[in-house]
Amino acid sequence: LTAAWVQVSQGNPSVAAVFKTSSGYVEAGTVIAKPGCWSMLKGGLTLETSGEASLFFQTQNSTADVMVDSISLQPFTPEEWKSHQDQTMDKVRKAKVRIQVVDKLGNSLPKATVSVQQNALTFPLGCAINKNILTNAAYEKWFASRAFRVTTFEDEMKWYSTEPTRGHEDYSAADALLEFAKQHKLAVRGHNVLWDDPTYQQGWLNSLTPQQLSVAVDNRIHSVMSKYKGQVIAWDVMNENLHFSYFETKLGPNASGHAYNLASTTDGTIPLFMNEYNTIEEVTDPMSTPAKYLHKLREIQAYSGNADIKMAIGLESHFVTPNIPYMRASIDILAAAGFPIWLTEVDVKQGPKQVRTPN
Repeated sequence: LTAAWVQVSQGNPSVAAVFKTSSGYVEAGTVIAKPGCWSMLKGGLTLETSGEASLFFQTQNSTADVMVDSISLQPFTPEEWKSHQDQTMDKVRKAKVRIQVVDKLGNSLPKATVSVQQNALTFPLGCAINKNILTNAAYEKWFASRAFRVTTFEDEMKWYSTEPTRGHEDYSAADALLEFAKQHKLAVRGHNVLWDDPTYQQGWLNSLTPQQLSVAVDNRIHSVMSKYKGQVIAWDVMNENLHFSYFETKLGPNASGHAYNLASTTDGTIPLFMNEYNTIEEVTDPMSTPAKYLHKLREIQAYSGNADIKMAIGLESHFVTPNIPYMRASIDILAAAGFPIWLTEVDVKQGPKQVRTPN
């Protein structure tokens, strides 16, 4: 784990902590630094080699002086993280329960034997599904046998699935999956209202004028969120708006702020997520660092009328080789902002040293 207080002489550049080792340069974390005040850089790294290393603090702003204070470098093992997890679970997810056993007249029964059987988990563990589960009995049987409490539909609620042709909405696939989820007592995360990646836009959107697109966006938000109001526990409102900016390019820099404002007006009872990748997975991705994630979230909150909306943090969590110290440091940074945090799309790339369970 790496930590330091960082300040710059001018601008608001990203400053990275970079270690030079015998095998190359390894980035440990970044912070958006400011003049006149100190900002905490917190990160982590896993090294594959031993030996001497040098620590540098780098920025792309060649005219800014970088000042650093109180540098800390501490070991962090999987065993330590497991210990921290256990302590947190004991504090947050467990509680003492007092049981009193009485007879039908209300008299206490001392030395009674009590057994407790857990019928369901409260921790929201889940898995994505798609429409294929509706016609695949083996898939359904396997899915139903797991301890899942939550699910997300892979594509069926996305705009390109529900309105592939302008003005012709079709929610039949999403409705069928929602009924499946209800039958299996699964809560559903709404995914997603809008996706900022230009690759995943229907062709007809690209032919619209900015004014027409603005109307279409508002109609989309109102349509899908009104239809499933009370039937989903959350929404990914503007998906991946750190890496991409389709709607900002077309509608202006406040496109995300407006989308969350209208989403909250349509259904302000549930958390509205910013869903993004590489915030905890990849330290070298400059687009979605924890600092930039929080900057974007606060930018959305600063939009008129958004100060009190129910924002939440969605971390896609597509891992290649998990960097445990960096993951821990990144989650700590995000958690300090006080918003709910979900790992929304967890997967780990197959590797030669992975452990597989029998089933």
